[in-house]
Amino acid sequence: MAKKTVKNNKTGIGNLPNDKPVMYKIKTEGGTVNYVGRAKKGRVQERIEEHLQGEKDYVPGAKVQIEQFGSIAEAKKIEAAAIKRIQPKHNEQGK
Repeated sequence: MAKKTVKNNKTGIGNLPNDKPVMYKIKTEGGTVNYVGRAKKGRVQERIEEHLQGEKDYVPGAKVQIEQFGSIAEAKKIEAAAIKRIQPKHNEQGK
């Protein structure tokens, strides 16, 4: 499926496609993954914006990388595997 990386700000996030479920990674400038999440179709931009500074689920990061999937179930499965493998410091461990 399609992948895209943008700056972690409202403008960058606003350029992300909203037409399919995604798994997303919030990364530092150096490429370290701080957080892995998923968002359903139609809520991609809104969900990722919830991680911006000053929002309820703030996660620091310079870039956001998304990967689109055909279903939210598929995105959830890949998200769980990525969290287990990467163990990002801002994800709740043991979830």
